[in-house]
This record gives sequence, C-alpha cells and structure tokens, in this order.
Amino acid sequence: MPKQNDDAVTGLILTGGGARAAYQVGVLKAIAQIRREVAPWRKENPFPVITGTSAGAINAAALASHCDDYDQAVNQLSQVWENFRAEQVYRSDALGVIRTGARWLTMMSLGWVIARWRRARQRSLLDNSPLEGLLEAMVRVDRLQSLMQGGHLQALAVTASSYNSGTHVTFYDSVKDFVPWNRSQRVAVRDTITVPHLLASAAIPFVFPPVPLAFDDSTEYFGDGSMRQSAPISPAVHLGASRILVIGAGRMHEPAGRRKVKGTYPNLAQIAGHALSNIFLDALAVDVERLQRINKTLALLPEEARAQTTLRPIDVLVIAPTERLDDLAARHLDSLPPPVRALLRGVGVSGKGEDARGAALASYLLFEAPYTRDLVGLGVADTMSRREEVIAFFGWERPEAPPSPVQDSGFYTTELQ
Repeated sequence: MPKQNDDAVTGLILTGGGARAAYQVGVLKAIAQIRREVAPWRKENPFPVITGTSAGAINAAALASHCDDYDQAVNQLSQVWENFRAEQVYRSDALGVIRTGARWLTMMSLGWVIARWRRARQRSLLDNSPLEGLLEAMVRVDRLQSLMQGGHLQALAVTASSYNSGTHVTFYDSVKDFVPWNRSQRVAVRDTITVPHLLASAAIPFVFPPVPLAFDDSTEYFGDGSMRQSAPISPAVHLGASRILVIGAGRMHEPAGRRKVKGTYPNLAQIAGHALSNIFLDALAVDVERLQRINKTLALLPEEARAQTTLRPIDVLVIAPTERLDDLAARHLDSLPPPVRALLRGVGVSGKGEDARGAALASYLLFEAPYTRDLVGLGVADTMSRREEVIAFFGWERPEAPPSPVQDSGFYTTELQ
C-alpha cells in the first residue's frame, strides 16, 4: 500500500438500511479508538467529505454537524443507537399502529370496496413522525455552514429519489464550488441540507411516507435514496474525495457454498425483505467492483496515457458486516413492541432464531437496543479485526514503525468481505 499523502481528501460513504445503520456507528467508534491509540496527535475530522443515503444520511449529517470534535460526535451517535427504542422513530403504540399499519393492510385487502373514501387512503405502513423530533436533537444543521467555513468540513451530501419524476437526486452543500454532475435519471443539486432532506432520504418505500422537497422549480415527493441509486460512490468522488471509506449495512458477498434454506412458498414479508435487500445492498457491491476495475485498468496505462484521461485512481476501503444481519435480527424479534410484532405477523414475520420467517424485513425496522447494540458491537469487532488496514489507509503509522513501502501502481483496493 502506498504511503498516504496528507493532502489526500478522505471521503466517507454511509449506505442505507434502516436499523441496520447501527453497524456504521460501530465502525466509526472503532476508527476513533484506533486513532486515539496510534495517532493521538490527530484531532481533525478524518472525513472532509461525508455522504449518506437513507439511514446512512442521518448518521452522515449527525457526524458532519459535530465534526469539529470527531470523538464526541461518535460518542453522541453511539448513545442514540445503543439505547434506541422504536418509538423514537415511528409510532409503535397500539393506537398509532392501528391508524397506519392496520388500516394499510385493510386497504390492501378491501381497497376495492372503500377506495372511493378519500379519507381512508393510507400513505405508509408506519407513522414516522417521532423521527423528526429525534433528528432535530441529533443533527445541528444550523452548524454546517460555520463548520465548512472553519475548515472542518468540505462537503456533505445526502440522496433521495423522487416518486414524481423518477429522478435520483443528490443534495449537497460544500465550501467549494463543484460543478453539479448530471447523468441519466441521476442529478446533483447544491442546496442547504435540512431535516426534511434527511427524512426524505430515509423514507423506506411503503414503510414510511414520502416527503415533499423543492426541486427543479417545483415540489416533488421523495423517498429513500437507495432506490435507483446506481452509483453510490459517485457523489464522494465528484465532491473531491481521493480516498474513500465505504461502510456497508449488509454482507457484500455470501461465503462459498449454498446456504441451506427451507423451500417453502415465500410470504409477503420474505418477498419484501428480499426487495429491500436488492434496494439497499446490490448497487453498492456493483459500484465498488466497478471502481476496482477502473483502478486496475489505470494501473496498466503508461504515464502519458494516464495523464490524458480525466479518470484517476481512488483508494477505497470497504468495511461491511461479516455476519448476516437477517440472522442477527431473527434473534431479536421479541424486542419489537407488541403492536408492531402483531402488525408484522400480519405480513408473515414469525418465529425466532433459525425458525424465523421474514427476519430480513424486520431487520430494517428493529430500532430496539438489544439489536442495535449487537450491530454496534459487530461493527467494532469487524473494524478491529482489520486494524492494520485502517491504520495504513489513513496513514496513521505508529512512530516506531518503518514507513510503508510505496507500490508502483499508486492505488489500493481491498478485497470485499
């Protein structure tokens, strides 16, 4: 691995996944610990460029809004995620569930009878109005501009997807003037990041209601940014990052060999969980592999040819769960509030442990401390197991250690988990 240039801009990418985003906090917590141990003189924010999607957008904004004290920012995130209750994110009481989820299921089965009753039309499975209050406390959006002007942060970006136009939009704010990037059905808009942007980015389809945002001289309704996100690494690159830490919220690749499963007909919860996994996980794996191929191709080019292309090698470190989070969630289904368990039972979530069905769907909604603490712990353990890679990636060599050798290729990529 090449010795890192202190002028390199490090980007952080936090992906989506509902409650699974607790894993990201564990990784950030371990990184803070590693830096305190091997480079205690480093006090600056290690991530000048921070981008996030879905629940990752919430973590990204919370971290960015307190990035003048990285360790304290991570501690605050840990306090929230390690002590989570579902009622902080969505109405989990019996009345709240009846007003949204139960009525939503009724509309699915009897909608042909009552569709003409406008008041009966439901917007989502769950009412996430409590989340707005939590975000107001977690994320100090009013500090972002001063932090950028003070040199603590270069850029923050969050993504959301428009249900009206089908456009995937990256909303970003930065201290520098970057040229907005526009691709087919994928655009970037410079804007002041607010709590509604975070609510929109984290609005899991069907589960949470869309959020209205100003876009293209009108108002459109946006949902989870993981939908139609074909290039999740792209925003960090466009915002100037030359090395990138990607924290996933699910296993990037399954171990060799076929996993034993029961060949029963899938219920609605299993199908929904499979669909959400496709939304949240698949695009990231493809984009990381694409970046690795570009790096390898650039390494094969002569120096003259490399100078003539706009492409540049990007150092990337990917940290993703080493365990299946579906299996982890299956051990904690009883942690869900009884009204929510009853609602999910109606779509097929049942059992526990190896006998659980629909745990994948539940894994995105399990905002309860027993589950989120396990995820934070897994994030810490996975990162500590790759401690030397983390130290080398950031260039935090121990004072007594010899300098890292410089490779001729000038780039570095990691094997995916």
